[in-house]
Amino acid sequence: MSAVTADSNRHAGTSVSLRSSAGLGWQGGGAALLRVSAGQHRFPAMAYHRIGIHVGTPVRARCACDGRRQSRLQAHGDADVVPAGVEGEWTDEADCTILRVWFDDRFVRSIAEQMENPWGKREIRPQLQLRDPRINSLAAALLAEIDAGTACDPLFAESVSTAMVVRLLGATDSPLRGRTAMLATHKAARVTDYIESHLDQRLTLGELAALVDLSVPHFKALFRETLGMPVHQYVVRRRVERAMALLIEGKLGLSQVALEAGFAHQSHMAHWMTRLLGVTPRAFAKGS
Repeated sequence: MSAVTADSNRHAGTSVSLRSSAGLGWQGGGAALLRVSAGQHRFPAMAYHRIGIHVGTPVRARCACDGRRQSRLQAHGDADVVPAGVEGEWTDEADCTILRVWFDDRFVRSIAEQMENPWGKREIRPQLQLRDPRINSLAAALLAEIDAGTACDPLFAESVSTAMVVRLLGATDSPLRGRTAMLATHKAARVTDYIESHLDQRLTLGELAALVDLSVPHFKALFRETLGMPVHQYVVRRRVERAMALLIEGKLGLSQVALEAGFAHQSHMAHWMTRLLGVTPRAFAKGS
């Protein structure tokens, strides 16, 4: 793939990171909200996969990637997908904001290898101005995490990132669509019992899936069908419920409650309690 030859007089744009996942403990990739100035932006081929999602006011732009050229009005939610090893060039006619999400190639390949596909190997392909509500909702979840700015259990970012990669690999929201598929009762109990006894520890999709001998994509789909919510939502809700019980007992300080319930620290607990209950831990403790 050859680089795009640019007009040497064209203004080179710059980008500034407004917020990012740096320091939040994410595994397998990351995300950053960028303020991108008008002008030309060249992106060399990288060892990781990238997706750039336009945020906010529409901006006219031109782009070239993997032999394709496009002139467009990019609107809120429009996404460009650039796989590892692919380079490109974008020229924005006005300043804009981009949510950039990236995934390690090893992370992507591990997911692809676990997915059922009778038609051959799955891979992320270049896409320009992708409009996908599922991708947008997952990106919004990642953006909310970096906006919160609190170090979190890696399970949340791992779960959302896995769902996004599955989507980019060309699968449906559920790899088990069309089947009546749920976890057997004893397997669901094994997973939920394990979560309950390890709430104060860091959990990963891999270890939970291994409990019931499933691939990560299938485990995620079956868990959601069985419990009615994604695994990361289930875990964080159970942590909030445990924190509520400890706060009602009133025997521990807020910092210790956070650790006992499995949160990284007190502000991490406050973030999730406020997000799910609309009340801070301190206010909840005073009212209980």
